[in-house]
Amino acid sequence: MMRVDTKAYGSVDVDERQKIEFPYGILGFEKLKNYVLFDAPQAPFYWLQALDLVEVAFVLINPVIFRPDYTLEVPKEELEEIGIDSLEKILNFAIVTIPQNPMEMTANLQGPIIINKETRVGRQSISTNLEWGVRHPILKELAAIRQQPC
Repeated sequence: MMRVDTKAYGSVDVDERQKIEFPYGILGFEKLKNYVLFDAPQAPFYWLQALDLVEVAFVLINPVIFRPDYTLEVPKEELEEIGIDSLEKILNFAIVTIPQNPMEMTANLQGPIIINKETRVGRQSISTNLEWGVRHPILKELAAIRQQPC
């Protein structure tokens, strides 16, 4: 176990296996390479905390939760750069933006966070599918799913 200072939850214990390396950083935070990923207290969200700067953290969500039609479409070379050669190795997340009114939270499907779950190396890519934007309204899209007939 390792003790990590977090932006939202204070000091927490996390398993060493939750450490994720981002060799290229995350867009806008290219110098920060080391993070830990853990479940946020509010399911279905995750917390990605920078180890080198406590002020930098991201709320993540699996996009399929609110967009069952979501498909990860990024350049194959970018997957290969982090050792992904099969879909079984992929953990895929979207960064969540939570404005003053949490009911208006959005997810960035254009810039997915992709993690190789075997090597725990990740990267942020840019989707090649123009359908996926940077501000998908999570709660609105969840409500639309619930209204669909089974």
